[in-house]
Amino acid sequence: MNELHLIETKTHGRYLIKRGASQRFLVGFHGYGENAERHLAELEKLDVDWTLIAVQALHPFYARNEEVVANWMTRQDREHAIADNIDYVRRVVAAHGAFEKLVFVGFSQGAAMAYRSAANIHCHGVIALAADLPPDVESLIVPVLIGRGERDEWYTDEKLKKDLKSLPTAKACVFDGGHEWHEAFRDASRRFLEAL
Repeated sequence: MNELHLIETKTHGRYLIKRGASQRFLVGFHGYGENAERHLAELEKLDVDWTLIAVQALHPFYARNEEVVANWMTRQDREHAIADNIDYVRRVVAAHGAFEKLVFVGFSQGAAMAYRSAANIHCHGVIALAADLPPDVESLIVPVLIGRGERDEWYTDEKLKKDLKSLPTAKACVFDGGHEWHEAFRDASRRFLEAL
């Protein structure tokens, strides 16, 4: 009979940073099949004077066009992947010293990382676009902005309503679009950050 064993190992993660004038940090997580470069480009479109950090998932692979992209986890050994990812984010944040404000932002699969990070690392808010609250995060006490496109077939209106019930501090931005970044959501994100 085969035996399954897991062993802890050291690996290196990569992230990109665009420094702002203040010690306000916006730490972002890309969606499935994306990378830090693509996510940083989306964060830059927010046009805010925060230090932007785009964290790339630890599991890279080649897209069909040979671009290197990544994903955060699969269902295999999920609990260990969650712990590894949270430790990874904790190290990224710690590498930059003290911060005045810290907000986690995630798109699609990366939104789960934003929620998990906020549940485990002191922060001031979460911006989540196009993904539901993961089952391992029951609630958060920080302000939360949730974005959903009206034509998003994955993050449905039903899922949004469930998340709003679970997160009493959450506000929603529903926009005329699909599973995507949208200018209406960028505007809502700017207002959310200004309010902090």
